[in-house]
Amino acid sequence: MRKLSFILVGTAIVCILSFGCYGVTGLKVTKVTIKKLQDSRYQLLVNKKPYIIKGVCYNPVPIGESHYYDFWSDPLQPWITDGKLMKGMGINTVRFYHIGDNPKAVKKVIGDLYSLYGIRTIMGHWLGFWNYPAPFYGDADFRQNVKKSVLDMVREYKDEPGILFWVLGNENNYSFAGKLNPWSSAEIDAIEDPAARIRERARTYYSFVNEIAEEIHKIDPNHPVAMGNGEMITLDIAREAAPAVDIVACLVYRGRSFGNIFKGLKNMFDRPLVLIEFGCDAYNAYTKQEDQDNQAKFLEDQWVQIYKNLATNKTGEGNCLGGAIFEWTDEWWKNKEYDPDSWSVHDTGSNWSNGGYYFDIKVEGNKNMNEEWFGLVALSPELENGLNKRILRKSYFTLQRFWKKPYYKIKPDKKK
Repeated sequence: MRKLSFILVGTAIVCILSFGCYGVTGLKVTKVTIKKLQDSRYQLLVNKKPYIIKGVCYNPVPIGESHYYDFWSDPLQPWITDGKLMKGMGINTVRFYHIGDNPKAVKKVIGDLYSLYGIRTIMGHWLGFWNYPAPFYGDADFRQNVKKSVLDMVREYKDEPGILFWVLGNENNYSFAGKLNPWSSAEIDAIEDPAARIRERARTYYSFVNEIAEEIHKIDPNHPVAMGNGEMITLDIAREAAPAVDIVACLVYRGRSFGNIFKGLKNMFDRPLVLIEFGCDAYNAYTKQEDQDNQAKFLEDQWVQIYKNLATNKTGEGNCLGGAIFEWTDEWWKNKEYDPDSWSVHDTGSNWSNGGYYFDIKVEGNKNMNEEWFGLVALSPELENGLNKRILRKSYFTLQRFWKKPYYKIKPDKKK
């Protein structure tokens, strides 16, 4: 069980969720806690020191490969090259979506990033969302297999000093309405009202997440458990069904502004927020050319809002712990993942639109979101020490300056 203690600081009552101090080996491991202040303001502590997550989603797939590529075992060790660049930028955290198959290789990546560069790891698990056939969160056998996989992961890596916290799921809630990886059960199908069916899927899924979170807390008292969620959709149900979750980790693509998400989460599900995936691509679909200026501007504005809503800033909601930008490097396989010939082409095609990214929404068909161009770092076919050469984009330097000297007001667009 987690220990809940109270201490008095001035006139404010501070609540600390404690997640332990030592692993079973007797070696000291990272102790991560969440401190709750007045007015539902939250602060992340690592070994009792405040920690702002300045993170990036990390999936170093080289040009010509796809998501099947096992970067964990890459003999060229791209994380060594990338880690040095990340540290120079000010990044202190990487987010991995899912573990690799080789624990020794995974531990080396986590260990190298932390020991060499002080970069901690947010470790995720898909919860079977991308399994084939579709996930069946109402099926007992499916749930048991997924839960075993998660708990095996926690047991394997919980004593790694670089681990920051666990993330359960990603955007699994999009399946409730059948938009992505649809699933159901006989009981849910028997419900006549479509809206009620969605809510029942949500209750089924979030109760499963809660079940896993409770088990993780028993195994690993050192690290919090976050729940990955697409936007704030159905979090009102998660509030009731998943009280064991410590952090809400949202994927948010709203353009320059996160809008009401900080206040909205406080009202809907009173947990600290990590923006686990957000960003802006560096390609202008309207002008048909690379657009580093808009990418840098959008990311800068997004980080202004993150900092405004940290616990230490009294003008915001105080419930944000930081975020992880999507993403570190471009992924050349994304637009046509079914076509190996396209993995060596930096495709400018798009299959979805988002009006929040107004600078290129006027493109024909409004398909302005370019999946292969979200990197803070571009990749070149030219090799450097065996790896695709890393080309730092403007956003790298913009955020490097911001993190050194943060400010809390969004600058207006420059007139052209």
